[in-house]
Amino acid sequence: MLSEQEALAIIKSRLSNRRLQHSLQVAVEARELAVNFGVSPQKAYLTGILHDYAKGMPASELLNIATVNNLLEHEVDRLVPDLLHAPVGAFLLKTELGIDDEEILQAVKCHTLGSLHMSALDKIIYLADMIEPGRDFPGLERLKCLAWRNLDEGMLFGLESTIKYCLDQQRIIHPLTIEVRNHFLKEVKFIGC
Repeated sequence: MLSEQEALAIIKSRLSNRRLQHSLQVAVEARELAVNFGVSPQKAYLTGILHDYAKGMPASELLNIATVNNLLEHEVDRLVPDLLHAPVGAFLLKTELGIDDEEILQAVKCHTLGSLHMSALDKIIYLADMIEPGRDFPGLERLKCLAWRNLDEGMLFGLESTIKYCLDQQRIIHPLTIEVRNHFLKEVKFIGC
């Protein structure tokens, strides 16, 4: 397994300074959330550093890697290839860096759209990505409060914030985000199917 210093050196060579600062802030936030929720703070920090491994890659390259390696799951993946930075990042962490920790790979893979089967680490990385100190959007303080109180409540609010943003910006909403939002709504509100 990579050390934090090794991961940081790798990420420094791949990301812009702004994106590097984001990853460092996500790592710190993830470590703190992990302590709060009884998850390995070292694993959360390392995952936070690595979560945007494929961010900044050209859309054509993301799409090519995803196509060749059967990572496409929906037509929206082709329409908004930047969303592929999460699954492509997980794939590249495994193939380029030899990371074989499935918890880390899964958390990287689902940090953008979520997943129907999210571990505590998955939720922590998703939320840390949204609430790190460099972020600023309506509802951020409410999201922070919810994330620190209950991961599922944080996920529901975070997913709904993302959906609202996409609607306001007239952006395509990935169907998985809607499906995951509905899953967490049922979890939080105890609504039966």
